Amino acid sequence: MEVKTKRSFPFDEDFVTNNQVKKFKVHINETRNSINSMSKHNFTKRSKVQSSEASKRVSLVEKMKPTSIAAYVGQKQIIGPDTVLSYLLEKGEISSMIFWGPPGCGKTSLTNIIACLSRELTSNNVHIVNLSAANSGVKSIREAVTAAKNKSKFGCKTIVFMDEIHCFNKLQQDIFLPHVEAGTFTLIGCTTENPSYSLNPALLSRCRVFVFNKLTERNVTEILYKAIECINGGTLDAQEKELKNSRKQIKFHSNTKHKFHVDNNTVQWLAEACDGDARVALNALELATLAKQAGGSKASYNNNVTITLKDIKEGLIKTHVLSEKETNQSHHMYSALHKSIRAGKASASLYWMARIMAAKEDPVNIARRLVRISSEDIGLADPDALGVAVHTMHGCQMIGMPECDVLLGQCTVYLAKAPKSRSIYNALKAAEKMILECKGPQPAVPLHMRHNSADKAI
Repeated sequence: MEVKTKRSFPFDEDFVTNNQVKKFKVHINETRNSINSMSKHNFTKRSKVQSSEASKRVSLVEKMKPTSIAAYVGQKQIIGPDTVLSYLLEKGEISSMIFWGPPGCGKTSLTNIIACLSRELTSNNVHIVNLSAANSGVKSIREAVTAAKNKSKFGCKTIVFMDEIHCFNKLQQDIFLPHVEAGTFTLIGCTTENPSYSLNPALLSRCRVFVFNKLTERNVTEILYKAIECINGGTLDAQEKELKNSRKQIKFHSNTKHKFHVDNNTVQWLAEACDGDARVALNALELATLAKQAGGSKASYNNNVTITLKDIKEGLIKTHVLSEKETNQSHHMYSALHKSIRAGKASASLYWMARIMAAKEDPVNIARRLVRISSEDIGLADPDALGVAVHTMHGCQMIGMPECDVLLGQCTVYLAKAPKSRSIYNALKAAEKMILECKGPQPAVPLHMRHNSADKAI
């Protein structure tokens, strides 16, 4: 069926109105196009400026990443002279490795050094893949394997840096096994978790584990001074004799071209407060300098911005010192609590108990650990200790936090001051050892001790 369209003539009202609407639409479209072109032109200018400014904004942590062994601070037991890793890096023999250590101790910095040395030794004939297990999966590993196989055809080696490798579960970690075994790529993983618990034993047998220590205050201080120099800053030195006077005369060790100055005491305090985490120290320093420079507040001396201890404290987030649960380090504090109670140190035991509670641990789990301690370390020397610990656990279940904090503290002090005896624990371990080390079949149950159905139930 054909649809007849109404034809409009020049003298009809519909033709006039339609023509006016078309002209109006064309006028609006032309105006919008002109506005869009102008705004687009301005936006491209602004976007170019913003992109150029964003490219210049590199975090202080990224700026301070070393590219050579000489610039690396700390971990002398791993990268120092006459060590296995330093010898391997000098020869260019990089094998699969696992770096295990606390946050901010230099694991990622060492991987950056390995990448730079590999490019130098191979004349940039190496393929570097940087991944993080927190935001990647098996698909990313398969893509890296495909790229590694294609690169190997042209004699190019592939190194895969996997940060936070403990975020992969045991099944996901199995994808590394055949490729690490075949040498398709070299795996270097970084983790803050104990590899014995978080990584696959088959993967650990194919990788060398290097244990990183927490940075010392001297290491963090050295890193901070390098960072201050890197961002065009200077340090102040207040004389000890003149600190006692009301007027403190300050001596500048550097020229007046520096953008800001930091007191040496402030640097030392920051190195102590960051608890061995260089990343926290650098971020706090960068935040304080940016905030002070953006505020436009300048010191009266030589018109230079001075970073004070108050500025650092305002920019430093100290939750990392207390919240050990966020970094999954609570098992270390439980171990410290256990050993303090075993040594009979009541004050030290209370301190570690307070640290555990500050980390927002479940009070029932804390009390459960105290029940274990009461039997393992006190035992028959004070049989009432087990009852105190069990009642504490029941009390924590009934009232919860924060009311049960006193219950945990009371039980902790009681166990610390109680006499100690590990006779039951040692005897049980000796029996388990005899069973495991028994050669041949286990001894049969004697006839007079066997179950007899004719015997009356006791």
